[in-house]
Amino acid sequence: MEFVLYLVLGACAGVLAGLFGVGGGIIIVPVLVVSFTLQGFDASVLTHLAVGTSLASIVFTSINAVLEHHRKGAVQWPIFAWMTLGILLGAGVGAKTASLIQGPMLQKIIGVFALVIAAQMALDLKPKASRGVPGKAARVAAGGVIGWASAIFGIGGGSLTVPFLTWRSLPMQQAVATSSACGLPIAIASAVGFMVLGWHEPQLPPHSVGYVYLPAMVGIAVTSMFFARYGARLAHRLSPRLLKRLFAALLFCVGLSFLI
Repeated sequence: MEFVLYLVLGACAGVLAGLFGVGGGIIIVPVLVVSFTLQGFDASVLTHLAVGTSLASIVFTSINAVLEHHRKGAVQWPIFAWMTLGILLGAGVGAKTASLIQGPMLQKIIGVFALVIAAQMALDLKPKASRGVPGKAARVAAGGVIGWASAIFGIGGGSLTVPFLTWRSLPMQQAVATSSACGLPIAIASAVGFMVLGWHEPQLPPHSVGYVYLPAMVGIAVTSMFFARYGARLAHRLSPRLLKRLFAALLFCVGLSFLI
């Protein structure tokens, strides 16, 4: 029964990723926390398990997205390359940081982040392009910060990378495409970090590789890759403003539930 939930969750995450371009991590993590709680997983590890599993599943979704954006010629590979250097370092440090935070406190941190993203989407807050494309040092530094934060929150980094790139005068289409590409090294490095850090954790449930729960990862990955294209098509038919506000309302409820 739980595997059916993971398949449905992957489908929802895929559709949301296609609709809003934020990746599914911000939805996957809260749902997994609830699911793992109902399954009786140990409270000291279930939040870390949810974050690690989310990041591992994002690897598969990202591959699909990157290939599609690359076919359209929208990925700015020079920017990606230098940001990736920072991302790999930041994601490793972020995974270690998350492992040092107690489960309940990590839930509250994720809850606050969900509320911030909800406010940003509801109010349609976007940084105005005010500077040129960042230099190599700035790309590495930005990648480090984005990788660190993404590993803690269990996300692909789109909600952080896109605003940064648009602020630095990259056109929105290229910013989204390059952000999708950056999501792949974020997810890979962070997922590997969570696997290693949780390798000898005695409280983990069966079928776990470190802080990655394999049944959930497989179920989410299979359907999210398939349904992301439908989300992208749906985005062209429905009102973007209405969709963003509906998603913001969902995130607000998620964030609030983690803080209460």
